[in-house]
Amino acid sequence: MEKILVVDDERPIRSTLKEILEFEGFKVDLAEDGQQGLEMILKNKYDLILTDIKMPKMDGMELLNAISEKGIEAQVVMISGHGTVETAVEAIKKGAYDFIQKPLDLNRTLVTLRNALDKKEIVKEVKKLKRKVSKSKLTEIIGESKPIADIKEMINKVADTDARVFITGANGAGKELVARQLHEKSKRSKMPFVEVNCAAIPSELIESELFGHEKGAFTSAHKQRKGKFELADGGTLFMDEIGDMSLSAQAKVLRALQENKITRVGGDKQIKVDVRVIAATNKDMLKEIEEGNFREDLYHRLNVIPIHVPSLNERREDIPLLVDYFLQIVCEDQGVAPKKVTPKAMKALQNIDWTGNIRELRNVIERLVILCDKEITEADVNRYANPK
Repeated sequence: MEKILVVDDERPIRSTLKEILEFEGFKVDLAEDGQQGLEMILKNKYDLILTDIKMPKMDGMELLNAISEKGIEAQVVMISGHGTVETAVEAIKKGAYDFIQKPLDLNRTLVTLRNALDKKEIVKEVKKLKRKVSKSKLTEIIGESKPIADIKEMINKVADTDARVFITGANGAGKELVARQLHEKSKRSKMPFVEVNCAAIPSELIESELFGHEKGAFTSAHKQRKGKFELADGGTLFMDEIGDMSLSAQAKVLRALQENKITRVGGDKQIKVDVRVIAATNKDMLKEIEEGNFREDLYHRLNVIPIHVPSLNERREDIPLLVDYFLQIVCEDQGVAPKKVTPKAMKALQNIDWTGNIRELRNVIERLVILCDKEITEADVNRYANPK
């Protein structure tokens, strides 16, 4: 149910609007002046604010200014019995949706309010889409610790080359973020960044996924399909969890790296590709080589520039920066006011054993935002960060 605040110093108008709007299915609160209205706005979340202009203590224009300054997203409709064109224009310039003169016409008022609420939904959807787009492009690495500073320096040195990079680190530590930043800072940044998770693809399909297939190459190959190498032509191919790749696929990847050519499954034509390969794994590759699970020659082909991403436990001094960053993102996503973390709560977050690394921290912050009040306390962290 949409919530409306009516701010007017005339009791009959407040009462009439409340009765009409509640009959139309809205939840309605009342305030007798701008000051009381602002206090209620700061304590509650309203979809729309209907405010008179001439009022004691704080008038409607002052209330509109305060709403704008505090970044409150509710739509505002101004009403006045002393309205002029200049006043209406000024109100709309300051962010009001519309201006209605008294005596109020019931039909026009309801149409205006519904249009204002429709606009609010559209604005909300646009912001949500913008956040999705910005997050999909985000490659910033958050942190100022020595290990992170070393990674940033390495990225700046090698990003604009075609050297292959081999990224190691635990699950959730941020290996993909390093790969994306290498791409964004490279001369290939305007070309595709194509990711393939080698652990998520069955071994019998990995070759088709990487190199594509011709129509009829196998039972379900109903049409020709390009693989990840072709799709990444001119750009970057990020092969995540490469330690889980089958030996037969490893042999073909090695050949592709040696010749810069691939052959689709079921085909015999060689296709030239220009791809920078960045690989990543959470495994001990020397141990995998020793046990015969990974080709040593492929490892050396890939491991031109090694980058190790530290676990979160190895960079605890970065946790406050990461917490602030995730708080901002999560609060925006959830459509709630920014929340604060007390110093003791931050200390408690730094003392947690983060086996899931950055991914786990992000999930915990989202949990705290949803379950806690305006301030996240040490007790909240102890209660919700490690649920048993």
